[in-house]
This record gives sequence, C-alpha cells and structure tokens, in this order.
Amino acid sequence: MPQTFGLNSEHYAVVSAMITPAFFLTATSSLLVSSNGRLARVVDRMRVLIAELQHLTGPDERARLENKISQHRLRAKIVLRALQMLYAAMSAFVGTSLAIAVDQFVGYRLDVLPTALAVLGVLLVLGASIQLGREARLSLATLNVDIERELEKDRATRKP
Repeated sequence: MPQTFGLNSEHYAVVSAMITPAFFLTATSSLLVSSNGRLARVVDRMRVLIAELQHLTGPDERARLENKISQHRLRAKIVLRALQMLYAAMSAFVGTSLAIAVDQFVGYRLDVLPTALAVLGVLLVLGASIQLGREARLSLATLNVDIERELEKDRATRKP
C-alpha cells in the first residue's frame, strides 16, 4: 500500500469522510445568516410599531397595532426556534466530523454514532426549514392584511 508522509489510504478515507459534513455546515451557515437577517427585520419592525403605539390615542388604532405587534412576536418566536435548530444542526455536523475521526482512532467501535449525528443534523435542518416556511407564510399573511387596509383607505378617500 503506498504511503505518503506517513499517511496511508485509510487516513485519507477518514479525512475525506470528515470533510463531507462540511457541505452540510456550509448550507446550514447560509440558512443561519438569512434567518438572523429575518429575525433582525422582524425585531426592527416591532420596534417601529411599538414607537407608533406610544403616539396613538384611538382605541381602534391601538388594537390594530397591538395585533400587529402580537403577530410579529409570533414571527420572532418562530424564527428563533428555527435558529436554535440550525445551531443544533451545526453542532451535530461538527460532532459527525469529530465522531468519524474518533471512530477511526478507537478502531471503529463507535458503531452508528457518526451516522446518527449526521441524521440528527439533517433532521434539525429539515425542522428549521419547516419553521422558516411557517414564518414566511405568516409574513405574507400580515403583508396582505396591510395591503388590503391601505387599499380600503385609498378607496374611501377617492369616493366623492
């Protein structure tokens, strides 16, 4: 068996296997970046609504804004849940890579641990993606309500 710098092909196979979770890490990192941006936008919008709420005196407008704030709080909770899942998925993928290395070091005694960690990571990314889909639907529903309200106001001002 050819050896280079004291490493045989088994070591290369282990290193190659350890690199595979990096592809999952890259995808998860991308989702984390976009999800953190989504959370920041929701929080910023909530702050604007809270500031508007401080200047309102009419009960109808207050109720409408309180409802919008409540919807944004729900969106923030959903995105936060997705972020938690994504961070856990990153940990699982890093654990997968480490488990592959340790497994080789201890003579392949870890049985299914590396595979179980990889599957856990993938399931967490799936769960996070479902949560982000829920948040996107809620965001669109909120936007549609805002659009309808603005259209109604516009129609009311155009009537003779």
